[in-house]
Amino acid sequence: MTLFTLVWNYLKARPLNTAINIILLSLGIAVVTILLLFNTQLEQKITDNARGIDLVVGAKGSPLQLILCNIFHVDFPTGNIKLKEAEKIARNRLVKRAIPMALGDSYQTYRIVGTSRDYADLYKGELAQGDWWEHPLDVTLGANVKSLTQLKIGDTFASSHGLTTTGDDHKDHLYKVKGVLKKNNTVLDNIILTAVESIWEVHEHADTTAHVHETRDTLAMPSRLVPSVAANDSVKEVTSLLLQYRSPMGAIQLPRIVNAQSSLQAASPAFETARLFSILGVGADIIMAFAYVLIAISGLSIFIALYNSLKERRYDMAIMRSMGATRTKLFVSVLLEGGLLTLMGSVIGLLMGHGVLMLLNTLVEETQKAGIGGMVFYSQEWIILGGSLLLGLVCALIPALQAYRTDISKVLASN
Repeated sequence: MTLFTLVWNYLKARPLNTAINIILLSLGIAVVTILLLFNTQLEQKITDNARGIDLVVGAKGSPLQLILCNIFHVDFPTGNIKLKEAEKIARNRLVKRAIPMALGDSYQTYRIVGTSRDYADLYKGELAQGDWWEHPLDVTLGANVKSLTQLKIGDTFASSHGLTTTGDDHKDHLYKVKGVLKKNNTVLDNIILTAVESIWEVHEHADTTAHVHETRDTLAMPSRLVPSVAANDSVKEVTSLLLQYRSPMGAIQLPRIVNAQSSLQAASPAFETARLFSILGVGADIIMAFAYVLIAISGLSIFIALYNSLKERRYDMAIMRSMGATRTKLFVSVLLEGGLLTLMGSVIGLLMGHGVLMLLNTLVEETQKAGIGGMVFYSQEWIILGGSLLLGLVCALIPALQAYRTDISKVLASN
């Protein structure tokens, strides 16, 4: 009988204790794995979606809300800003590129974003089928929008106010699907893109709709930052501007220039995302602490189980010694038992962690929108596996030393 077979039979002889130790450890490892996968993917998504945007200019309100709404599309706008003010900021010598954002409506909770082609280019968006939007009320769908709403090229739909499915529909202004984007794991996957004029046309009254097409050379068009008739129209508004600096001097001067205006505010994605990470980190730290407590309890349970089982097996070990087994073999057998317990617990825990996220990705639409899945593996998982094995060996060390010091004569004489 090999040493591994012997240890395995010992574990099978105490199924309840073995199962409890494995379950405790696997639960702790699963929680750590879920947090690792969720936090790492979420931070990567946030970083990727904010890349290339130096400043967001919008209406006064919460800077974090301004970032969440206009970059990540998970919050409501702080309000609108006049097109005249937006174009004044866009023409500033410190601005390299300005991308307009006109928000307010959605379709089945997927936000409709009035913007320019520069916005799609910012995330390297590519067409999977059809064409880009060209005229007002033409739309191009994100990959997730297409798959979850079952819209097809040529279909028409009415938008709703806000981000709910119960808002008032604009039934008199139907959007038409012109194309679908390839999936690229950015915010483009979860939004519906259209021209800024589309948002204006849907929300304007009949007496102002005639002016919709007067803005073809304004912020509504790609890279066109020149004065226009609409720039002096107090009716026209956008939700925000996404800015790129022309030089590092922009980071110093432009936010101050914007914030000096009573109706505008500037929010830095880098600063606000750092705040967001710190807010999310508090909850994650609490859950992680709970997971470590579970792992510590599991380690203590393994130690107690090995220590107690050693007392029950003292006679068996004395017989093994009398039949030629060395002290080292007994020492290794106990270490192997602790290591095997933690190996099974950690492997099951890792599989559980990935399985939970895969299940969430299937059942929860928000997880699909966020692009967080379970089929992603990180090198830190090897650290988790190695750490759990080390825990098992440490917990088995004292029982293994006792096995090593077993006095054959005393044990046999007492029996």
